Amino acid sequence: MNFITDNLDTIKQMIVENGIKLLYAVSVLLIGLWIIKMIMKGLNRIMSKRHIDASLIPFLSSMANILLKVLLVITVLSMLGIEMTSFIAILGAAGLAVGLALSGTLQNFAGGVMILIFRPFNVGDLIDAQGYLGVVKEIQIFITILTTPDNKTIIIPNGPLANGSLTNFSTQDTRRVDWTFGIAYGDKTEDAQAILIELMSADERILKDPAPFVGVSALADSSVNLTTRAWVSPENYWPVFFDMNQKVYNQFNTKGINIPFPQMDVHMHSKSN
Repeated sequence: MNFITDNLDTIKQMIVENGIKLLYAVSVLLIGLWIIKMIMKGLNRIMSKRHIDASLIPFLSSMANILLKVLLVITVLSMLGIEMTSFIAILGAAGLAVGLALSGTLQNFAGGVMILIFRPFNVGDLIDAQGYLGVVKEIQIFITILTTPDNKTIIIPNGPLANGSLTNFSTQDTRRVDWTFGIAYGDKTEDAQAILIELMSADERILKDPAPFVGVSALADSSVNLTTRAWVSPENYWPVFFDMNQKVYNQFNTKGINIPFPQMDVHMHSKSN
């Protein structure tokens, strides 16, 4: 009792000081939780307006919520005088170890998040990426699944897919179809051009604007090459491409336009005795 009596003023002072710290800490905790709640509402609103995948929004929201609350708890404990340096160092070391162990997985996860946020392609788009051409069947958080034109399933990790270059054939309303038709030397290029223009003008799938184009592109070894271009909607690209090849072959034969093939002239010299 004598110890308490002798140190009563010191004890009262400690209680007052710690009480004030505790009051401040509780106040910061309550205000911080309210601020985090407001931040999360705003974040969810922004993600909804950006049309982020519905399955990704809860995951991103929970991750951000946990991170903000961890930072808030560390701040509150520091206000109470608790030494957090060692604790933060341990968390950092653990996080580094986990990150190194799961570096590839984390890269694919980050790539999936970037794809779902920025939407370089959507399900149903035809893309050419990482050496594969196919229609996007499914976008998952770690992988993207493609279906190739010959009905193969291709699984691509999202890390390389998000960081590499890709071609999306479905983002534009129109696509240009290119052909190169060769005619024999001696045939009139004007006649062949007229046939090509007539065939493209008669096809309702080929757009009138931009207008179809035909021009002499090369004087090759065995042929005069005519570059032919037309604009179509994406779904008509391959039907028009194959149909035009068939029509041109038939019309050139009918109109007497020769389609050459590589030839070699061999001259035999007899050696007289």
